[in-house]
Amino acid sequence: MTLILIIGNKNYSSWSLRPWLVLRQSGLEFAEVRIPLDQPDTGDRIRQYSPSGRVPVLQHDDLTIWESLAICEYIAELAPDRSLWPVDASARAVARAVSAEMHSGFSDLRSQMPVDCRARRPRMATPAVQRDIDRIVELWQTCRQQFGGTGDFLFGDFSIADAMYAPVVTRFVTYAVPLPPIAQAYVEAIEQLPAMQEWLAAAAAETEVLDTP
Repeated sequence: MTLILIIGNKNYSSWSLRPWLVLRQSGLEFAEVRIPLDQPDTGDRIRQYSPSGRVPVLQHDDLTIWESLAICEYIAELAPDRSLWPVDASARAVARAVSAEMHSGFSDLRSQMPVDCRARRPRMATPAVQRDIDRIVELWQTCRQQFGGTGDFLFGDFSIADAMYAPVVTRFVTYAVPLPPIAQAYVEAIEQLPAMQEWLAAAAAETEVLDTP
């Protein structure tokens, strides 16, 4: 079994972080191909692997999966013993709902506070961005209070839902977003994951600099 994950810059590619983190947490061995974004040959290099022309993309022998949440779902099926979705049916349904909301929403936060893991740029949120922040905090607090139990993550143990929100954690750190205690504790739990520490160290070591707002 050969798993190859093709990603963009670790400092900037929020979508790449999500399946990479799930793969690390799954315990499965995988190879990594990093393609720097916004370079003259970026598009051609990505299209060698991805029919959509975007990263991330997972190759598993003859199978290609080119969408981040689909990659995460596939990894969960390859590593059922890791319970990458909550075991409880109710918790699992909510975990999928909050993951889907992250997948399709929060456009103002994405555009005005882009991922830049190594930067520290305190910034006042616009009203539209603050609405996104408030909704995310509400989601985090609800999941922690209803399903977190004695664990540190949204549903107690690490799940795909945590991977979906990991890039938001980096945004909140980069832009010094003030958070209530439950949300701040969750940010710190994600940051302290060994896999997340590995990603952030690699991001800090990258030399590419992309224009961000």
